[in-house]
Amino acid sequence: MQVKEIMTQQVQSCGPESSLERAAQLMWDYDCGCIPVCAGDGVGQPIGIITDRDICMSALFQGKPLREIRVSDAMAKQLLSCRPEDSLEEAEKAMRAAHIRRLPVVDDQGGLVGMLSLADLARQAARDRRQLSEGEVNMTFAAICEPNSQTLHA
Repeated sequence: MQVKEIMTQQVQSCGPESSLERAAQLMWDYDCGCIPVCAGDGVGQPIGIITDRDICMSALFQGKPLREIRVSDAMAKQLLSCRPEDSLEEAEKAMRAAHIRRLPVVDDQGGLVGMLSLADLARQAARDRRQLSEGEVNMTFAAICEPNSQTLHA
């Protein structure tokens, strides 16, 4: 089975100059915890990703209102993505290795065409155990939740 068969196709995005307030509003309105950040006006090629946690931590440590903080100041700039034709197993292994819950899906030109989440994989595993086992999804979830020794605070 390929990523394109279960990915979310209607993905909201924002630009790096958008405010964190705008990103948070999109997450609230579309019930998601992550927004791809796309070059320029927020459409096209993803250059980063921003999560609800990124927004919270940035607001806490900068001590400014969300409308005064740019997405580019809080987003993750190392972006891992997959292609619509990739297998679910390949995407799941990439998510496990990188400890991430969501993976932007890009076309051959690098344009954003969807988003694959751990929830998508879990739903698919429950529907069709032959394609991706629940055990594989559980192992990925456990790997993602494993504390990162670089981010632990004394």
